[in-house]
Amino acid sequence: MPLILIALVMLQRYRKEESSSESEDDYVPYVPVKERKKQQLLKLGRLSQLKDEYGQRGKSSSENEHDNDDDEDGQVWGRKSNISLLDQHTELKKLAEAKKESAMERQLKEEEKILESVAEKKALMGVAELAKGIQYEDPIKTSWKAPHYILAMSEARHNRVRKKLRILVEGEDVPPPIKSFGEMKFPRGILSGLERKGIIKPTPIQVQGIPTVLSGRDMIGIAFTGSGKTLVFVLPLIMFCLEQETRLPFIKNEGPYGLIICPSRELAKQTHDIIMHYCSGLPQEIRCCLAIGGIPVSESMEVISRGVHIMVATPGRLMDMLDKKMVRLDVCRYLCMDEADRMIDMGFEEDVRTIFSFFKGQRQTLLFSATMPKKIQNFARSALVKPVTINVGRAGAASMNVIQEVEYVKQEAKIVYLLECLQKTPPPVLIFAEKKQDVDAIHEYLLLKGVEAVAIHGGKDQEERSRSVEAFRKGQKDVLVATDVASKGLDFADVQHVINYDMPDDVENYVHRIGRTGRSGKTGIATTFINKANDESVLLDLKHLLMEARQKVPPFLAALQSENEKYLDLGDERGCSYCGGLGHRITDCPKLEAIQNKQASNIGRRDYLASNAADY
Repeated sequence: MPLILIALVMLQRYRKEESSSESEDDYVPYVPVKERKKQQLLKLGRLSQLKDEYGQRGKSSSENEHDNDDDEDGQVWGRKSNISLLDQHTELKKLAEAKKESAMERQLKEEEKILESVAEKKALMGVAELAKGIQYEDPIKTSWKAPHYILAMSEARHNRVRKKLRILVEGEDVPPPIKSFGEMKFPRGILSGLERKGIIKPTPIQVQGIPTVLSGRDMIGIAFTGSGKTLVFVLPLIMFCLEQETRLPFIKNEGPYGLIICPSRELAKQTHDIIMHYCSGLPQEIRCCLAIGGIPVSESMEVISRGVHIMVATPGRLMDMLDKKMVRLDVCRYLCMDEADRMIDMGFEEDVRTIFSFFKGQRQTLLFSATMPKKIQNFARSALVKPVTINVGRAGAASMNVIQEVEYVKQEAKIVYLLECLQKTPPPVLIFAEKKQDVDAIHEYLLLKGVEAVAIHGGKDQEERSRSVEAFRKGQKDVLVATDVASKGLDFADVQHVINYDMPDDVENYVHRIGRTGRSGKTGIATTFINKANDESVLLDLKHLLMEARQKVPPFLAALQSENEKYLDLGDERGCSYCGGLGHRITDCPKLEAIQNKQASNIGRRDYLASNAADY
């Protein structure tokens, strides 16, 4: 009996303890068997993806691991028992890197957005053509054909010729390259004109460019300075005009048949002189008129009134004459823009668009330059019909015939150091400065030191400019001091040395400047003064330009480093796709930034006295 009592007392005490513990602890809900198993496996760290509902229960843990490896989403549940932690870490790192967008890709995407935002949406066509939606499908037809034996040659042979001469072509049905002027079917008068100039065989741009133009194709021609681009558009035009004059002579006030637009007066005058040289030996009279600021309009009108075949003009004077109906483009079928990137890029775009609207039919359009960034090429193509792009060397590359020397000279020591630099080579020598007052100061200093020097800049009248250039060209003066008006396209036969008194703000201008020497296969020297006053981005462009041309890079330039230099070779194009500079990308382009700032400051401020076409 006492034993039974003891047992009952113990049972009651146990029940009390159990009830008190249940009340003290949190309530634990019922957990299904599946979930309990899952929790146990999680504790063990061996959980694989559960596929019980699909008949996967019976699989072993190793089989489950294989299933996980084959999963499309590549997710890994927990730790794998048979793979080391180090290997698992490496795998996870690879997965993370694959998903993570790289810095390079971000840079490219950002550049694409910028290019898209600055790209011109409106095609480079006349207002009437845009309004009516006129689209020319086929190039202009001409009577010229390449010799039969050249046409019979295989495309592989043509490609070998192009490869040998380092000619890059883009476009459909590209005409074959021709390696002699005789095979291009030029008349005797033009061939004798070439002989008088000592030109025996065509340069690479002429080998491919002249047959392209003679075939009636629209063309973008890019070649380094001094490579003979002028003859590519001048000789076919003379030939077309000769053909027109032979079939049906031009009457009074008719014409022009061909129009050549140049950015500077000096370049326009030089082109006019070249045309007159080749026309002098022809059986028929080919009349060429020069329309530039600074010379009387009456001189141009005298030629126009007799019927003009070719007109060489600067945009300002041409716009004025078209507006006043002094000249018409009704029969004009040939348009060439020399240094085209300058025209489109430097605010002439609206003028060019307005000039296009004066044409009454389809035209053959040619664009030429030594520096033409991708952005300008793409925009220019919108005005062309099935264009052929001919590229000899990289657009914007410096001529390999020029030895480039860069020297660190303090601002106050520049003018004194000039005399020392002039001793490097015999005359003639070209000196470039950025500002008009610097040109005048250098000119005065050289005259005081007994140097035979002349100077030109935009502030001088046209007569004085023409006289100075002529005296320098004939060898009567030893030194020509100039701003960038003399940097584009001008051809001085024997200039052995170009001195850049200051580094221009734009590396394209630098390429044009140094291209005044080392022309037609000769060698020249270019000396450039730089110091702390120069912008770092321009110096970086200069550094990479020197490296590309395999020139000596001075230590102070080599020491310049940019954090974005690792991105320079991204994508299809090296450097900046907006301005062509090699030392930066479009995200850091100072030229683009300057243009955008200028546009922003001009908002709401319209200049009614401005002379460009947008304000007429």
